[in-house]
Amino acid sequence: MALKLTLKPHEKAVINGAVVTNGDRRATLSIETHANLLRESDIMHPEDAVTPAARIYLPVMLMIMDQGETRKHFAEFERRLQEFAGAVTDIDALQLCAKIGAKVANGQHYKALSLCRALMEFEKTRLPDVA
Repeated sequence: MALKLTLKPHEKAVINGAVVTNGDRRATLSIETHANLLRESDIMHPEDAVTPAARIYLPVMLMIMDQGETRKHFAEFERRLQEFAGAVTDIDALQLCAKIGAKVANGQHYKALSLCRALMEFEKTRLPDVA
C-alpha cells in the first residue's frame, strides 16, 4: 500500500535525504516503496534544540534523515533521554520517555518523534523555566 503525501504550495519535504520543494499548487505524491520521509514541519535545526526534550527530538530526527550515522545519533539520543529521565520525577513524563525509548529501539523513529513532541509539550507546561 502506497503512502500518499500531500504537500501545500511551496512546502518542503525530505525523502531519503533529498529535499523536495513543491511548486505553486497543492500536490499529492504517492510513495510506492519504503522511504524515510520528513515534512518541513518535522525538521528541527540543531541550533533550535535548546531544551532537554528538544535535545531528545533532534537525534531521533537525524536517525531518519542521516541513516549512515545512526549509531552516532543513537548514542546522543540515549544520553539525552537518560539525562531527561534522571532529572524528572513526573510519572507521565517518565512513561513517555520509556515509550520513546521503545519506539527508537524498534526502529519506529517517526512514531518516536510524535512522542517527543508530547514530551516537549510536557516541558512547556510543567517546566516553564526550561522551555
